Amino acid sequence: MRLSDNERRDAIKYIQEGKPLPDKYRFLLFDDDREVELMWNGKTQEVCNLVLPFQTIEHIDEPRTERIKQGKDQGTFDFYDPSGRQIKGWTNKLIWGDNKLILSSLKNGPMRREIEKQGSLKLIYIDPPFDVGADFSMNVEIGDESFTKKPSVIEEVAYRDTWGKGADSFVAMIYERLKLMHGLLADDGSIYVHCDWRLNSHVRIVLDEIFGTSCYRNEISWKRSTPRGARAISNQLAKVCDSIIFYSKGDTYIFNKLYKEYDQDYVDSKFNQVDKNGRRYRIDNIGMYSEKSIKEFRKEGKIYDYPSGKLGLIRYLDEQKGEVISDIWADINELNSMAVERVDYPTQKPEKLIERIILTSTNEGDLVADFFCGSGTTLAVAEKLGRKWIGSDLGRFAIHTSRKRLIRVQREMKKEGKSFRAFEILNLGKYEREQYINVDVDFREQGKQQILENKERQFIELILSAYNAQAVDSYNSFIGKKRDRLVAVGPVNTPVSSTFVDEAIKEAQEKGITKFDVLGFDYEMGIDFAELSRQGVDVQFKVIPREVFDRRAVEKGYVKFYDVAYIEVKPIIKGRGNNKTIAVELYDFSVFYNQDSVEETEGSLKEGSSKIVIENGQAIKVSKEKKTAVVTKEVLTKKWTDWVDYWSVDFNMESKKEIVRSVDSKTGEEKEEWTGGYIFENEWQSFRTKKDRKLELVSAEKEVFKGRRKIAVKVVDIFGNDTTRVIEVNIP
Repeated sequence: MRLSDNERRDAIKYIQEGKPLPDKYRFLLFDDDREVELMWNGKTQEVCNLVLPFQTIEHIDEPRTERIKQGKDQGTFDFYDPSGRQIKGWTNKLIWGDNKLILSSLKNGPMRREIEKQGSLKLIYIDPPFDVGADFSMNVEIGDESFTKKPSVIEEVAYRDTWGKGADSFVAMIYERLKLMHGLLADDGSIYVHCDWRLNSHVRIVLDEIFGTSCYRNEISWKRSTPRGARAISNQLAKVCDSIIFYSKGDTYIFNKLYKEYDQDYVDSKFNQVDKNGRRYRIDNIGMYSEKSIKEFRKEGKIYDYPSGKLGLIRYLDEQKGEVISDIWADINELNSMAVERVDYPTQKPEKLIERIILTSTNEGDLVADFFCGSGTTLAVAEKLGRKWIGSDLGRFAIHTSRKRLIRVQREMKKEGKSFRAFEILNLGKYEREQYINVDVDFREQGKQQILENKERQFIELILSAYNAQAVDSYNSFIGKKRDRLVAVGPVNTPVSSTFVDEAIKEAQEKGITKFDVLGFDYEMGIDFAELSRQGVDVQFKVIPREVFDRRAVEKGYVKFYDVAYIEVKPIIKGRGNNKTIAVELYDFSVFYNQDSVEETEGSLKEGSSKIVIENGQAIKVSKEKKTAVVTKEVLTKKWTDWVDYWSVDFNMESKKEIVRSVDSKTGEEKEEWTGGYIFENEWQSFRTKKDRKLELVSAEKEVFKGRRKIAVKVVDIFGNDTTRVIEVNIP
């Protein structure tokens, strides 16, 4: 410590008076060799180390029966079951949830060993939300109209965490996640971070700090498009480039040199001669080649003899690899509205862009990850290129969009006779609230925790007030009562899990409670509401609307809690004797969403404009005539099928147990245990695409044996929310 007497005296005085120390003391008090460092409010070296078990909620795989019969796939019968579904080897992972918790659980939990068996992560590509307007809202097609769905409360909390304090919040968010990613990367792995002019300087310094300046490789400039529209007429140079910042984990890393075709102007100017066979060529200097090499070139007809006696080397255009790919990428355009691969996801990037990154920094069979996967471009390209993958996103709509896209990739690869892997959808949902909150924290964090607990109490009071319920405090699971029904309220920042509901049902059974309501902003994927309600207790599941945070709406009684969606299906059994088949018909689907209200919209709408609102499960277009100001209302969701985007069937729900792996907190040993639930095996599905909006309402037939079985049906609505129904069927 290099402090003079005066500096010591001044430092003590500052501390006694409760004033902050001047910046110079940071370097005087602490040894730090860094010349440049990015600072922000709340910076800490601490990173999340929480380990939560992953819950597999769905397994998706196209059968490969014909390819197995022909012996075309690796591993043949020991790799697949008789129907051609993968049962061994790495299964790709699509994970829904907060990527901080996902990264921490991957890095510190039992799945780390599974990742290391695959050679560890060779490549991470991320395209984080670097635009302050990226708030999880999305445009959804309803008939010929487009509706903007507001973000869920959980997504809104994540948005505030990312952008609540502007760049400070973003840098704090990305710093912790990049540190976790660094720990997950293989020693010869690489990371590419996509950003633009808003934050590329911040991200570069953060990456320098985490990976080290010696591991910086490139800052790639991707020219998305040519200047047009407002960009072309603005009083500054048009912003048409994004930055993709490339770092390696260490000095040794995978790097495959790539080439692209020469542009035509270069070909015309350099390869401007044509031989008798029509081959373009150019004449180069002979250079330092040996006499032996020159003789070989002459045999091949590649030596040019100048009249002066000087020798030249003939280089044919068709023998050149092309132009080496540099750090300027101007040959890949952003997706246009008619692109075949377009899925209408706001931040979707071209497959060619991701393909170049994957080919540069991985080899076939390597493991690739994208922890802000959005529409699933990285995952789709990785699958097509024979790489394994892990993807995650906080948005339900992102996970659903990726699921549909990856199913299409499986179907295409199957049709083309190519190998592909199964993938599974996972949650981080099954954990106790206390496990999330009660982590080891320092004194400062304990203060934050106290604030968090106070806010949670206020949050519960607000919910109960909006629901017209009274507080109760003599139960573990229930915090309110409305008439003759108790009330359980899920957390504000995580989905309601089946474990949460199971605990409430258990307490109800022990204490003789016959009915209660569960209120939640969101529900864990894969929850079977009907099954949870069949345990001798009347359980009603309600969704907490966004309007609950508007005190005026609460006071006026405008807040409506709506029921979760409901599915109606029926089995269709055909055949005789032992030759029976079963199919499933989807014949009803009910939703009860609300976003905005017709009454309020009528009053606020300007003449000549229109707006779509969702009220009591109906999409209604409210329009106001420009000349007369007459308001008209048109129901857009005329049929229940208008709400269905996707549905799938598991013909034998209890065929695959759900096993979770965790680390024993006392012994540190890994353990496996059955949760008591089963994984949804996605055996058949029908869904809408941008080009094909048709939906089949009767599944394909499945051969079955006599006896009782449970069939699960999953429906995903146009907002990406899923609902599961399990029915029991007796095959005579």
